[in-house]
Amino acid sequence: MAAPQEPADETDRIFELQEQVDQLKEAVTSHAVVDQAIGMVVALGRVTPDQGWAVLREVSQHTNIKLRNVAELILLWGRSGEMPPEIRSELEDALDRHGPTQIPGASPE
Repeated sequence: MAAPQEPADETDRIFELQEQVDQLKEAVTSHAVVDQAIGMVVALGRVTPDQGWAVLREVSQHTNIKLRNVAELILLWGRSGEMPPEIRSELEDALDRHGPTQIPGASPE
């Protein structure tokens, strides 16, 4: 016959499950922030979503700022028009590497 679970065991399990729920909520929020920032990069930089992801990743790596934080700064920039100069510089450089050589629909010179 199995011994009944100790109340402390149940409390520990509830605590573990709550931590997992909190981590999943954070992951969903983080994913949404990154996806929104990719969308901004795609629209403003005229790049593909894969290129937008690469741009965010490169800005994160070159500035040593977590990717989610870079994404948050880009979303803030979209609302306020302000961006830290080091992020702006890296974003421009990354878009130069990944972006189109001319505006779509422009006549070649």
